[in-house]
Amino acid sequence: MRLINRKPGRSGNLMLASLPFVLLIAAYLVASHLRLEANPGDKLLPAPQSFVAAMQQMALEADARTGQRLLWQDTWASLRRLLLGLGISSVIGLGFGVAIGTIPYLRASLAPFVTVISMVPPLAILPVLFIVLGLGELSKVVLIVIGVAPFLMRDLALHVESLPAEQIVKAQTLGASTWQIVLRIVLPQSLPRLLDALRLSLGPAWLFLIAAEAIAATDGLGYRIFLVRRYLAMDIILPYVVWITLLAFLLDLLLRLGARRLFPWSRAR
Repeated sequence: MRLINRKPGRSGNLMLASLPFVLLIAAYLVASHLRLEANPGDKLLPAPQSFVAAMQQMALEADARTGQRLLWQDTWASLRRLLLGLGISSVIGLGFGVAIGTIPYLRASLAPFVTVISMVPPLAILPVLFIVLGLGELSKVVLIVIGVAPFLMRDLALHVESLPAEQIVKAQTLGASTWQIVLRIVLPQSLPRLLDALRLSLGPAWLFLIAAEAIAATDGLGYRIFLVRRYLAMDIILPYVVWITLLAFLLDLLLRLGARRLFPWSRAR
């Protein structure tokens, strides 16, 4: 049998999925052991017990200055900004994406503008946002919106344009107005695509958020990482990176399960 036709079973899938993580952890443990053996005071690759001690302090002990448990305070601050930015981006992306993909006049006037806006590097205009909007929450949320919304608009507009023309023709034959076509044909088929596009946007959204928090914030996961870097506190930085990755994975999983639950027909093959 050709290799292209061979498929692993359930246990094989689990083993193959776990293998890269096991190898990565093993490589880290070996490298950490070798560095600490040569220099017990090395901070670059801390031992696992250093991670445990540091995260116990961050997650379970109240900070002497604020009285808060810093890990949970930072997590809530970052998630609040991220979810608000993604929520606003979803509304903007869905509205303009459906409109551009459905109405030719809007497509002719707005599609080139959205294309150009989507090419602007959001991090390049971060200083402008701080100058215009200040260093508060608004500038951080707006950065996420600027980075994510144009992508959602373009993706949804292309998706709407690719819908079978027969659906639109049949609806018009039955007397449907433009508004009815949008609500009953275009919008239901765009919502599953919106969730998929949001899943693809999670990585860039986290990037924009962490960059904004690193420059101007008093809490947040990105703020904490860049605050402790001056002390070479890798026992905090690396667990925070893992925690951010886990949060992103859980958000992706929730979006995937939500799409499967709300729109099972879109997953049918």
